[in-house]
Amino acid sequence: MNRFLLFLTLFLIPFSKLCKAQKEGNVWYFGQNAGINFNTTPPTPLTDGQINTREGVASIADKNGNLLFYTEGTTVWDADNNVMPNGFGLQGDYSSTQSSIIVPDPGNADKYYIFTTAEFKGFRYSMVDITLNGGKGDVIPTEKNIPLLPDDASTEKVIATRH
Repeated sequence: MNRFLLFLTLFLIPFSKLCKAQKEGNVWYFGQNAGINFNTTPPTPLTDGQINTREGVASIADKNGNLLFYTEGTTVWDADNNVMPNGFGLQGDYSSTQSSIIVPDPGNADKYYIFTTAEFKGFRYSMVDITLNGGKGDVIPTEKNIPLLPDDASTEKVIATRH
């Protein structure tokens, strides 16, 4: 049995260098204009963010770790820290413990769902198309704040898991 484990270990170690983690979560913005870029070693602090909140935020990067956009549940900022043209008025709440989460559309690599929630504001989604606004992204006006749960059935928390 020990020879088998030794062989397996020696066989798998060279292949571990070929494995790459997804980098969609490599750039975070939070707090008062703060952020962290995990694309560098050690991670780089960021001070250019537009978020000003003590609670739940969400950000998403592309597969190479390049920031696409971020939100605190009410406003969506692009990679240049500008509010997207339709990126205001989302019905999350900046004071919710986790007011938003960003999920890639499994059927379209250029689109992302922003799920938002806040107590007594419902559970909703908005769709971002990253190809709009010159490639900086935009919230699609006809797919903004679409209710999934009624206002009285929501809380301040949301989480996602891959099925």
